[in-house]
Amino acid sequence: MYKLLSHNDLDGVGCGIIAKLAFGEDVEVRYNSVSFLNQEVEKFLDQKIEDTFLFITDLSVNEENTIRLDDYYKKGGKVQLIDHHKTALHLNDFEWGYVSVQDEEGTLTSATSLLYEYLVKNEYMAPTPAVAEFVELVRQYDTWDWEKNNNLAAQRLNALFYLISFDEFVEKMVTRLKANEHFFFDELEVQILDMEEKKIERYIRRKRRELVQKEIDGLYAGVVYAEQYHSELGNELGKEYPHLDYIAIVNIGGKKLGFRTIHDHVDVSKVAGTYGGGGHVKASGCNLTDKAYQNYCLDTFALEPLREDPKKNEYNKKDSPLGTLFENKQDEVFFLYQVSKNQWAINHKKTKLQQTFSTFLQGEIFLRRNYGVWLARDDKYIRYVMDFVKHK
Repeated sequence: MYKLLSHNDLDGVGCGIIAKLAFGEDVEVRYNSVSFLNQEVEKFLDQKIEDTFLFITDLSVNEENTIRLDDYYKKGGKVQLIDHHKTALHLNDFEWGYVSVQDEEGTLTSATSLLYEYLVKNEYMAPTPAVAEFVELVRQYDTWDWEKNNNLAAQRLNALFYLISFDEFVEKMVTRLKANEHFFFDELEVQILDMEEKKIERYIRRKRRELVQKEIDGLYAGVVYAEQYHSELGNELGKEYPHLDYIAIVNIGGKKLGFRTIHDHVDVSKVAGTYGGGGHVKASGCNLTDKAYQNYCLDTFALEPLREDPKKNEYNKKDSPLGTLFENKQDEVFFLYQVSKNQWAINHKKTKLQQTFSTFLQGEIFLRRNYGVWLARDDKYIRYVMDFVKHK
C-alpha cells in the first residue's frame, strides 16, 4: 500500500496524478496546505501503520517531524520525501529526503517532474509521451519557464486546474494520460479556457488601476489586493511596471500574501521568509502576519494607485529616438533622452539633472521610483520636443 501527502496546487496535484498512474487503487492521496502537512505526518506516524510506503511531495516537514520520520525510517519504515524548494535542501542530509532545485543541465525542477523521474527510475511505472508532456507542462508552469518559453499550454493547464474540482481534474488527467499517446485539451475545455482568458484580461485591467508602490526593506514592491489569478496578475503587472522589484498580492479573505517577480536579481522566497513563508525564487507566499499586515496593508492604505501609461501614444513611447517625456501628479515633466551611445540624461524644469544612466531602463526606473511618473500624452510630448529642440 502507498500513501502520498502532497501540496494542493497544480504541482502537488500533478504528483497525485502521477502516483495514481503508477499505483492505481493501491495509493491513497491527500492534498494539503503548507501549514496542514505536519498534522497529516503526525497522524500517520501516530497510527503506526505498517507495510505502507509514505511519499511526501512538493512540501517539507518541520523539525519535529524530521526527527520522527528519520527514526521511523531507521526502524524499517518506508518513506520518501521529494521536493524542489531550496528552503528544503537541508532534508538531503537524510536518506529518505530528495530535494533538487535544478537538474544537472540547469533546468529548474518541479515536484511532479522529480516524482515522475523517481518512479520511472525505480520501475514503478513505464514512461509514455503523454505523461512526459503533461509533466513538462506542470514543470514549466510551476517554475515560470512557461513565461520565458511563451508556453501558453502550461498556463492553460493551471487555469483548467482551478476551474474544476480536484477530483474531476485528477480523474480527467488520469483517464486521458492512460488512453492517449499525447496530451491535449478536449473541445469543451478549449471553449471554457477561451472564456476564462477573456475574464482574466478584464480582471487584470481592473487590478492594474489599483496597484500602489511602496519601498519595503530596500526593495520596491507593487501592492495590490486580489483573491484570484495571482500568477497571471503578478506576471502582467511585473511586465507593465518593470521598475518594481516584485508584486505583492494581498488576499484579505484568505489571510495570505503572495509574491511574484519577473526579475532574475530578486528572490521573493527571501521576502516571504521574512514573514515565515517561502516558496520559489520568482513565486512565493506567506500568511498575513501582523508584520506583513503592517507593511503591505496599513502602510500602503493611503497611497494613491500608480497612473497607467497612455495606451494609444504613437510618438511618446519608451526609448524613443527623440527622447521620452514623463509627468507626475505635481504637473512636473521629465524628459529622458540619449546624449551618447551609453549615456542617458534627464531634463527637469529645463535643467539637466546631475544623474546620468547607461541605459534608458535605468533612467526610467529612477524616475518612476523617485518621482512617481508616467508617460505623458502625445500632444504634450510634441510641444515639449519642439521647444526642447528650439532651445537646445
